[in-house]
Amino acid sequence: MEPSKEEIRARMDLFTQAMRDSGIRLTHQRIEIFREVAKTGEHPDAETVFRAVRKRVPTISLDTVYRTLWMLNDMGLVTTLSHQRGRARFDANTSPHHHFVCTECCKVGDFYNEAFDHLEVPAEVSTMGDVATTHVQFRGLCSRCRNKTGRK
Repeated sequence: MEPSKEEIRARMDLFTQAMRDSGIRLTHQRIEIFREVAKTGEHPDAETVFRAVRKRVPTISLDTVYRTLWMLNDMGLVTTLSHQRGRARFDANTSPHHHFVCTECCKVGDFYNEAFDHLEVPAEVSTMGDVATTHVQFRGLCSRCRNKTGRK
């Protein structure tokens, strides 16, 4: 689901303030990279962000996109989810939510479930370390791919 204009504006405001608070230069390239992730619910990978931003900023490099996305991840302005085919996907929706990933077309969808937000941490996980967040990810065929293949 695509974010509303208000959600995009709130994400951009949070980004701008976080960059200023961190003393990191607010460059045109960084703004465009974050805007590309903030305006979509598609959870793009770095190459997708690069191709889109390059239309507006022809001089941008793929390296700049990667470095910026990982910096934004370190700052908590985007989150990542791994994909079965190896590329990290980036998400500007930092509110508690979970994902459905289609194993056929790789489409990612957000869903919200408070019960999943507050899962009890199993004792064996607690012995491994302190859990900071919980993220549930379902994998399977999206309705479009399921209808194409005729599988249930």
